[in-house]
Amino acid sequence: MANGKSNAPAKTGTAQSEISAAEDVSSFLEQVKRMPPAQRSAGTRGRLIFAMDATMSRQPTWDRALQIQGEMFVETEKIGGIDVQLVYFRGFNECRASKWVSEPSTLAGLMTGVDCRGGNTQIGKVLGHIRREAGQNKISAAVYVGDAMEENVDRLCQTAGEIGLLNVPIFMFQEGHDMIAEKAFREIARLTRGAYFRLDASSARQLRELLAAVAVYAAGGRQALADHSREKGGTARLLLEQLR
Repeated sequence: MANGKSNAPAKTGTAQSEISAAEDVSSFLEQVKRMPPAQRSAGTRGRLIFAMDATMSRQPTWDRALQIQGEMFVETEKIGGIDVQLVYFRGFNECRASKWVSEPSTLAGLMTGVDCRGGNTQIGKVLGHIRREAGQNKISAAVYVGDAMEENVDRLCQTAGEIGLLNVPIFMFQEGHDMIAEKAFREIARLTRGAYFRLDASSARQLRELLAAVAVYAAGGRQALADHSREKGGTARLLLEQLR
């Protein structure tokens, strides 16, 4: 070390960015853990963002979702109901959000007007939308259903952490077994204190039960979900166990 320089290898930009990203994630998680559960004012309705990947690989499951999504409202009507906004992406750089609706028939009509088109995932845009909406008005929860992730995972986690600070749990539902998607989905769920589930090819009943449980949570909070899980068991109980 005659020249005064260290012989230790210099950290690459990539390594430094990875360390920085890990520190950011840890910082977000610590802040989220310290936040108290948000309380919904009496007499107000819960608000749920329902986001879907509408690229071509999702065509079979999109059609199935059209048939079952209305049932997610049934249980919530017992405790005041919820308002839902549909968000989807498809094709080349297309990501759209519907108006807020309170009737399942209205949401079904909006979904029926959407057809799947080839393109890359745009999860970052979905998360950015959730963050903006939550910054303006309280969002009870968000749901995302997809099968792939083709974006920068660190950027997605950054936005997910910001959503976590706004106390909006995201319930990430994955179709298929793409490992890259699974890692990203699990991390987004963790950063927002939500939950992750993998859905199989015959998951219509399972997805119906999960969506109903999430809708109950959005309408009435953790206690409502606890009551619902005692009555229904199964996937509702699994959902409750993942929430922190």
